[in-house]
Amino acid sequence: MQLQQLAYFVAVAEVRHFTQAAELLRVAQPSLSKQIRALETELGASLFSRARGNITLTPAGEALLPLAKRILADVDTARLEVQELAGLRRGRVRLGATPSLCAGLLGDVLRRFHDTYPGVQLLVEEGGSRDLVRELTRGSLDLALVILPLHGDAPLETTPILREHLVVVSPAAGSGAPRRPHLRIEDLRNRPLVMFRSGYDLREATIGACRAAGFEPRFAVEGGEMDAVLRFVEAGLGIAVVPSMVLAGRPGLRGTPLVLTEHPDEAAAARRGQPGPGLLRTIALAHRKDVDLTHAARAFQETLETFLIEAALAGSLPAGVESLLSTSR
Repeated sequence: MQLQQLAYFVAVAEVRHFTQAAELLRVAQPSLSKQIRALETELGASLFSRARGNITLTPAGEALLPLAKRILADVDTARLEVQELAGLRRGRVRLGATPSLCAGLLGDVLRRFHDTYPGVQLLVEEGGSRDLVRELTRGSLDLALVILPLHGDAPLETTPILREHLVVVSPAAGSGAPRRPHLRIEDLRNRPLVMFRSGYDLREATIGACRAAGFEPRFAVEGGEMDAVLRFVEAGLGIAVVPSMVLAGRPGLRGTPLVLTEHPDEAAAARRGQPGPGLLRTIALAHRKDVDLTHAARAFQETLETFLIEAALAGSLPAGVESLLSTSR
């Protein structure tokens, strides 16, 4: 089995067309077909069904595809790592992050890293935590900022770095804006919610909290990314549960602290802008256990952790965000 054969197989599997795959790879179509036939002979199974010109994966092809993608990704990482060890002033970091972090802290961290390591290429993928865990496991990312606890048995090593308070976001003015200094989960009953698409941990957290309180949430609209959800709320379509940090620079929106139970001490904390034991989520930096981080990825991890420790000491973290990193480092 050759890496070239795996690359040809993945290309055909993605575009479902031999000629188009050959064009993308800039190879002759007969050569590509020959290599895939050789791969099928080596494996002892057909990888594609070619009935009536429709190219589909066979069960063997379905099983091979994620493995082939991971092998190719690991080989690419190994090549970059060797280049770094050879003294080349370059590298690559493939980072996944949730939309709230992309809109908040991540920009400053990326700028610091780029200033320190200008030759390192930064590739950022924005997505829901569950999507990022899947891409990290497949080898498509080096690092990802994900939400704990992880779901399933993903072979990842995680370092908790931040805790975020969640708030109920509503238009800053108008009938949809809550008049109370804090809200309980029960207050979301029968209120139209703007809901994220599947794959967002915030979606599952909100639905789970509502069900734990004994009711099913009512959706006004669902399926959006973070920016779309905030715009829909601003337009008055409903309210949403979001991290407090995403409200920075959005004067048309108001965030109301969300508490799980009603208690005088919690209400007082909410009036001070310090939510009590409400909806929280923990963010961790994750990477695969079975793959050593490249020098570039390790440098990014150090840059991120140093930035968060310094921001915590200076009191410059966004409202509702706490560092979980030791300041004694």
